[in-house]
Amino acid sequence: MNDKPVANPLIVLRVEFDDWAILFDPDTGDGFSINPTGVFIWKRLDGNHSIQDIVEELKKECNEVPEEVEKDCNEFLEELVKRGLAGYEVEKVSVKRKV
Repeated sequence: MNDKPVANPLIVLRVEFDDWAILFDPDTGDGFSINPTGVFIWKRLDGNHSIQDIVEELKKECNEVPEEVEKDCNEFLEELVKRGLAGYEVEKVSVKRKV
């Protein structure tokens, strides 16, 4: 499995006030609110960034990043995956057949 998370492409990000947002699943009608840090992370769930990449970007872009930022990012991502809002792409494996 790939270690670079990807946002569910069916989920709609609706940014509200002060960079808070709602992740909306049009299939179920469910909404999940996220804070500005969650928005920062969500925007990087493109299959090109690992959690470590995202943590490093957070440290560069934000002031006063707590020591447990990587743990918090992992927990946030686990919650997104559990709710079906994000996941991981499966790497394709080519198989050669003998004829």
